[in-house]
Amino acid sequence: MSDNDEKYWFNLKTGQVERGFESPAVDRAGPFDSAEEAAAAPERIAERSRAWAEEEAREDSWGSDVSSDDDGRVGR
Repeated sequence: MSDNDEKYWFNLKTGQVERGFESPAVDRAGPFDSAEEAAAAPERIAERSRAWAEEEAREDSWGSDVSSDDDGRVGR
């Protein structure tokens, strides 16, 4: 039995927590050390996606001469 057989996974297709390799890899997120961590996978995925999108937006606007006023309007 490998270490991953003792880990938990979140099934992206069914929304269920699984222990070990119950479903195809393409349908799983993980591994996680506990069932509770696996159950929170959708929130963690969403948080990381937001952070990556924000980082990409910062990188895309790097060197831009566009600034934002206090009221949120964009100007040069």
